[in-house]
Amino acid sequence: MYVGASAACFRERTMILESVITCQHCATAKTETMPTDACRIFYTCAQCGTTLRPKPGDCCVFCSYGSVPCPPIQAERSGAEGGASCCS
Repeated sequence: MYVGASAACFRERTMILESVITCQHCATAKTETMPTDACRIFYTCAQCGTTLRPKPGDCCVFCSYGSVPCPPIQAERSGAEGGASCCS
């Protein structure tokens, strides 16, 4: 970490914005860019057309079917200010 850099600045630089979503119906996996300011509630599989919805307790399809949770959840887990604002 850079000397004098704030923790929030460091976390922002390490935020992962791509996640591989895997369809629960046909197992097709596709890399998608996640929005940083909203949770994605629906995702339509490009292969079979199944519409994925979040599992109970998850805020979005990235948290349910992605390789990486959504940015607001990443921020919440890292302790960044304003984390999970769209998911609360």
